[in-house]
Amino acid sequence: MKAIYFNEYGPASVLQYGEQPTPKPKANQILVCVQASSVNPVDWKIREGGMKLIMSPAFPKLMGRDVAGEVAAVGDDVVRFTPGDRVYGMVAGMGGANAEYAVLEEVETAFIPDNLGFEQAAAVPLVAITALQALRDHAPVLSGDRVLINGASGGVGAMAVQIAWALGAGEVIGTCGPDNMEMVRSLGASQVYNYKEHDFTKDQSRYDVVFDAAGKSSFLESKACLRNNGRYVTTIPDPKAIAAAVLSAAFSSKKQAAFMAKNSGSDMALISAWLKAGTIHPVIDRTFPLSETSAAQEYGEQGESKGKIVLTVG
Repeated sequence: MKAIYFNEYGPASVLQYGEQPTPKPKANQILVCVQASSVNPVDWKIREGGMKLIMSPAFPKLMGRDVAGEVAAVGDDVVRFTPGDRVYGMVAGMGGANAEYAVLEEVETAFIPDNLGFEQAAAVPLVAITALQALRDHAPVLSGDRVLINGASGGVGAMAVQIAWALGAGEVIGTCGPDNMEMVRSLGASQVYNYKEHDFTKDQSRYDVVFDAAGKSSFLESKACLRNNGRYVTTIPDPKAIAAAVLSAAFSSKKQAAFMAKNSGSDMALISAWLKAGTIHPVIDRTFPLSETSAAQEYGEQGESKGKIVLTVG
C-alpha cells in the first residue's frame, strides 16, 4: 500500500510517500480502506522527535491518527462491522492513518453519520475526542459556566467552542487571529478576542474554565482570570510549568489539568450522535492529496489554519 512515513526525525522534508506493508487485522480489529485522513499538530511533534521518549526507536514510522473509509476486512471476533461499512475513528498508537489502509480497534470505531462524507468524517476523531475529554472530564464544564477557548480557530478549538455549548456552558468566548474571528463567531462564540491585540490573561474578565487548545498560555499566567473554583486545562503540558502549577494549585481553589486524549468508543458514539443531530460540525480549512502530506504539515505548522487540514486518499 502507499503510505506516508519517515526514517529519521526532522522537518517536513523527511516525509516520504511510498510503499509500506498493508496491515493485517487481529481478531478484534477491522481493516479500513482509507478514503480520507488528516493532519494534526501532534504529527509534526512526532516527526520532529518531540515524543520519541514514549515511542519505539524503530523506523520507519508511519504518520497520522484520523481514519475515514470503508471496511475492507474484519477480524475473526468482530461482530459490529462488515465489509463495505462506512466507518471512522483513530488508529491505536501514534501513527498509521495517512495510508491507503489502516487498522482500527472494533470497540473504538464508529459508523460515519449519514450526513457526513469521508472528508468531513476524517476531520473529526482526534479533535472532537480531545475537546470532549478536556471540557467534560478534565475541566469539567458545568451548567452555566463561562468558558474561554484559547486558540478557538484551530482543529481542537473549533470543536471545543461547539462542545462547550453542548455540555451546558452559559457563555463561550474564543481567542484567535484576526483573519479567523468571523469563523469563530459562526461556531457560536459569544465574544471573540484577537490574540494579537488582546491578552485575556491580563484583562478584568473572569472565567470558570480556560481551555488552552493552542498551547500558548499556562496555568500560572491564566490563574488571575479564573473565578474561585475555576479550572484551567491544556493538551500541551510543559513539565516545568506543571510542577509550578501543582504547587500553586495546592494553596488555591483554582485547579489545572494537563492530558493527552485517549481513544474511546463511547466518546465516538456521543460525537456521532451530535454530528447527526447538527449539534456540532467539522470545520475544514484545506484538503491535500495524500502524496502532498509534507506540504499539508508545513501549512499546518504556520498555526493559522481554520479548523482541520484533510488528506484525500481514496
